[in-house]
Amino acid sequence: MRAEKLKAQRRPLDIRIMKIVTWNINGIRTFKGGIKRALDLLDADIICVQETKVTRDLLDERTAIVDGYNSYFSYSRGRSGYSGVATYCRDSATPLAAEEGLTGLLTNHEDAVGCYGDQTGFSSEELQLLDNEGRAVITKHRIMCQDKEEKTLTVINVYCPRADPEKPERKQFKLQFYKLLQCRAEAVLKDGSHVIILGDVNTSHRQIDHCDPCETNDFDENPGRKWLNDFLHNGSPEDPNDKESKESSELKNPTNPGRFVDTFRLFHPNRANAFTCWSTLTGARQTNYGTRIDYIFADCKLAEEQFEATDIMPEVEGSDHCPVWGKLSCSMLASSKPPSLCTRYLPEFVGKQQKLSRFLIKMDQKSSQPEQKSVLPGSQDDDERRENVNPSGTNKVSDKKRSLAADSVVPKGKKTKTVNSSLKPQGNLLSFFKPKVTNVNDQEKETKVTSPQRDQKAETSRDSSSAAAAETEHASDASLDTDKRKKTACQPTAAPSKGASSGFWKSILHGPPTAPSCKVHGEPCVLRTVKKEGPNMGKQFFVCARPQGHASNPEARCNFFEWVKKEK
Repeated sequence: MRAEKLKAQRRPLDIRIMKIVTWNINGIRTFKGGIKRALDLLDADIICVQETKVTRDLLDERTAIVDGYNSYFSYSRGRSGYSGVATYCRDSATPLAAEEGLTGLLTNHEDAVGCYGDQTGFSSEELQLLDNEGRAVITKHRIMCQDKEEKTLTVINVYCPRADPEKPERKQFKLQFYKLLQCRAEAVLKDGSHVIILGDVNTSHRQIDHCDPCETNDFDENPGRKWLNDFLHNGSPEDPNDKESKESSELKNPTNPGRFVDTFRLFHPNRANAFTCWSTLTGARQTNYGTRIDYIFADCKLAEEQFEATDIMPEVEGSDHCPVWGKLSCSMLASSKPPSLCTRYLPEFVGKQQKLSRFLIKMDQKSSQPEQKSVLPGSQDDDERRENVNPSGTNKVSDKKRSLAADSVVPKGKKTKTVNSSLKPQGNLLSFFKPKVTNVNDQEKETKVTSPQRDQKAETSRDSSSAAAAETEHASDASLDTDKRKKTACQPTAAPSKGASSGFWKSILHGPPTAPSCKVHGEPCVLRTVKKEGPNMGKQFFVCARPQGHASNPEARCNFFEWVKKEK
């Protein structure tokens, strides 16, 4: 209450509240209802999203250019459908500078943010790799605070790497990224600009930020947490507006290296179960069994003087993360035009309606062909069509007359489907697994097609007993009426009864094993497969079907586990 009163007292009536949002969207297709609709619902001046999973070649105009916003993207250079961040700014919050990456190596325009700090601790190869995965976008804005003094605010949108336990080199990569991020942020802060760092940091800071810290060995010894301890201001969180407590804390720790504040903990120092990321594989969001790894960090002065509130939005679904928002008591001052990094300046989106020359000059035949439509990773194009599976080289001689006749009837440019009438009707799939049995109707058909001379030679060469048997069969078939014989000749091998077919398939293909019931809830378990590399990779097992949760939660998954026994 005291914090709210102080904030309200110092905020002038004519100062507009600025809002900023960060959200790991786990793929740009999270915005199923349209990107503009999603941005409008988030209702913020600056919206930073991570893990867009879109590369430059797959960025479409609908995603890049949104009415009322200007956007800035960073893409992965090495892998498609991986990483990527984007910052959307309202037109009323247009930045004066923008830059992709943390190193400055990706910047080739004048209106960049600058201030790169001391990078002597990194090799040139390291710097290139750290910016190669599309993990940072920086925008610089003009703001007006309560003192009516115009200042600058630099927003660093980051998607920090994850330390894969199976890949030790990624652990070092993550720590190097943290080091570079701190180097860049402190350099910008030293230059006189306020700084906000927000995004998916991929490390839960304290035990209160983790659903079950006891399960993590040496929780406080994690290198990522040690970095956060040094990066963040470690003042007393009991009362963020109590200057005496802050000063006493600084006296107790004279070094006090942290120059930034976790704004969520500034306003909610003791709130538990405030998570921003949950495992979708185990359904952990249903039991709120997650971690808080998405943050809004701000420099100490900005956090103390301008921040009004920060909170999470666990009710917003669509990703395995939820958005985090922050509000500041300052107004955004829009730049006259977006900086060069803005996606609306990309060649593929500029002046499409002004390229009249395309219709006046002679086009190359190859370039006049319709371009193949690109889609985002993991999506399915509705206009996708399969090519005709009929080989063009089959039955060239026999089909020549028919194709000429078809060409004389069908207008040019129309595609026709060629049907090979010489192919026999497709029989039941069971016939491919059973011994081949001569069909009486097929024999009759063959007899009808052959000439009398050939029939006579064939009958002369046959054994007397087989000839007699064949003549008997043909005689019995000849008694059938014409319609019945035509109907019978066109039918494939008769399919077995439903019961026989079911039994046959079960003898060949073993279906999924019967799921046991877990011991605690008595409910059928779910079947899982080991995907982690190792001796058990590919093996199947059963676990409780309920969502993952804390051991003390009776509604959560129990510890039932059972390997699937191999069929003999």
